[in-house]
Amino acid sequence: MSHPDPLQVRWIHGSESAKHNTDPDLQVHFHDDATVILRQNKAVNYEAPFLFLLFGAERAVLLDTGATADAELFPLRSTVDALVDQWLHAHPYAGYELVVLHTHSHGDHVAGDGQFADRPDTTVVGADREPVHAYLGLAPDLDRPAQLDLGGRVVDCIASPGHDAAAVTYFDPRTGFLLTGDTVYPGRLYVEDRAAFGLTIDRLVAFADTHKVSHVLGCHIEMSTTSGVDYPIRTTYQPDEPPLEMTVEQLRNVQWAVAEVGDRPGRHVFDDFVLHLDG
Repeated sequence: MSHPDPLQVRWIHGSESAKHNTDPDLQVHFHDDATVILRQNKAVNYEAPFLFLLFGAERAVLLDTGATADAELFPLRSTVDALVDQWLHAHPYAGYELVVLHTHSHGDHVAGDGQFADRPDTTVVGADREPVHAYLGLAPDLDRPAQLDLGGRVVDCIASPGHDAAAVTYFDPRTGFLLTGDTVYPGRLYVEDRAAFGLTIDRLVAFADTHKVSHVLGCHIEMSTTSGVDYPIRTTYQPDEPPLEMTVEQLRNVQWAVAEVGDRPGRHVFDDFVLHLDG
């Protein structure tokens, strides 16, 4: 199976001494002029989540708001405002909206929501299952994606419970990115609901079979470049990280691993990820 071209970006990954950390509070990487990937500094919060900002002609969507509420420690709002201003300078549009959505409801993905509470032309969608499903129009039939129209850029939204009941995966046809949050990424995949997680992985594999997925992008890197070896929790320096981007083949490997593990609780180690099943 051929693999897509790598993203060709070196992510900030912490420092041996957090006191002497020189990384930016928030790394900003333009995949293209309308697609921005951001990563939080590990010295600010060891989770160092990734966030995604997608621009359409009429609105932009910010997926997740990071692990830190304090704007002085984590200047997400000012960073996003500058990026939106830059976009509008090149693509003027009156009343341009920012929609803040989430890959799921856990604290390291929603902490910065308050920074956008008073921002004009902004909708901050609650991260719990009910508000996000209502906003996106996700049906009781979870196999049916909803669509978010940004204006000339329509993002597919796929209900993805299992890690978290509110989890949603987003597919952007412009880039081919399948944005899987904490459901699939090179790290520890914590499974809260085994049955729901298995159905979600099956749903994502089936979706990838009928769509041009270039990369599977989650929200963390926790593995090392040594197969089957993850960095310990709360690590603030990860010099040997694998790429953030995963392949559809690796997504299929998660599907295989879920079937292999079955209902056995505990920690199950595989080359590119670790499955954690609640007891």
